Amino acid sequence: MSGIAVSLREFNFDADYERVLKLWQGIEAGMTVGRSDTPEEIKKKVERDPDLFLVAEQENDILGTVIGAFDGRRGMIYHLAVRQDMRQHGLGAKLLTEVEKRLQAKGCLKCYLLVLADNTTAIQFYEGRGWRESKHDRIFAKEF
Repeated sequence: MSGIAVSLREFNFDADYERVLKLWQGIEAGMTVGRSDTPEEIKKKVERDPDLFLVAEQENDILGTVIGAFDGRRGMIYHLAVRQDMRQHGLGAKLLTEVEKRLQAKGCLKCYLLVLADNTTAIQFYEGRGWRESKHDRIFAKEF
């Protein structure tokens, strides 16, 4: 990380929620904060698999996040976010690698992630780490 001392740890709702939300809201492109990011929804996520919601911090300052999910069969990665001034130091790769390792340790054989179609920076980032756009799977969404 270019001499930057950063630690990865599991998200702690009481200590981290407001700071993580502020980080997400400050991401300039490629990420939206929605209904699933409310305190109640994030608490549900943390109860299900707390070991897959990671934050990167330096001296108590949250610099990045990643959320993984595992349903017992497939994995999902979302909300990989790094503060703009901390990009290009390997922090996103470090977060992604760690959540991938944790998913694999749970028995995950296949994982998905969502990227907004116009987020070319993220697409290049993921492609550089072995992720490929699926030609066989189409993602559908429905809000309840």
